[in-house]
Amino acid sequence: MDRAIVVAAAQMGPIARSATRKDVVLRLLAALRQAHARGAELVVFPELTLTTFFPRWHLTDPAEIDAFFETEMPGPETLPLFEEARRLGVGFYLGYAELAAEEGRTRRFNTSILVDRAGRVVGKYRKVHLPGYDAPQAGRSSQHLEKYYFEPGNLGFPVWRSMGAVMGMCICNDRRWAETYRVMALQGAEMILLGYNTPDDHTGNFDSDSLTGFHHQLSVQAGAYQNSTWVVATAKAGNEEGSRMIGQSMIVAPSGQIVAMATTTDDEVITARCDLDMAALYRRTIFDFARHREPDNYRLIVERKGPVAPPQEP
Repeated sequence: MDRAIVVAAAQMGPIARSATRKDVVLRLLAALRQAHARGAELVVFPELTLTTFFPRWHLTDPAEIDAFFETEMPGPETLPLFEEARRLGVGFYLGYAELAAEEGRTRRFNTSILVDRAGRVVGKYRKVHLPGYDAPQAGRSSQHLEKYYFEPGNLGFPVWRSMGAVMGMCICNDRRWAETYRVMALQGAEMILLGYNTPDDHTGNFDSDSLTGFHHQLSVQAGAYQNSTWVVATAKAGNEEGSRMIGQSMIVAPSGQIVAMATTTDDEVITARCDLDMAALYRRTIFDFARHREPDNYRLIVERKGPVAPPQEP
């Protein structure tokens, strides 16, 4: 049986702070139709797809902050995307800022959803590994305040069987953490969907920031290979409100090879036919977890949050 799925990474160029949801959804619809015309059955959009990357600013007005968040999905402005996806028979991943009323209080998450070919939300993920700070940092022209705007995700790293594959989701900084991929791989994930907004000035150190593109590729390729899974990584790219977003959207095979990659920092759709049995091949051989893993030797990974070095030599 042919277990292949054609997927698209629908990279987006900059979104201005003044852009409306309607403006953005029109761009998403154009990408969805282009992907469908190329045979795509699943389209992956970026992190925080519907707005500019607002954590670069320190905002204090609650109404101004809430304007970047969604209280329902789909809502009136995003419904056309769901309707068109259903009409075309194309599933999608969408990242957005979520405002949720839970546990008797208002909570904010950096969220993504998985929508099947019938336009139904079949999965939700909330970003676990929040980078940056919970307060503005002096001397920076662009802030990195995800910890100020969001709380860490509380849904873990679930997977879903949808569209003929076992799929998981993660968001941006999650891709740098080995645990992200491994937890989903241990649930049988064959494809991981990843949206991101990554600037080349996020650490404030030139030496490391100059390697941002390399580190992005390294993380995604290593995660795919070491966990025998496809990874579809989609960027928000270009010069967005003075912040340079790297782009480099890519589709990576379980071998770690890049099979498709964006060449611009603007709206761009890339596609690839992904053979899901390629993941099975690696899981029967090099990364046969049941045969080769030794979990008793890895307990520090979950028992210790930060590093503790041995004592100094006498």
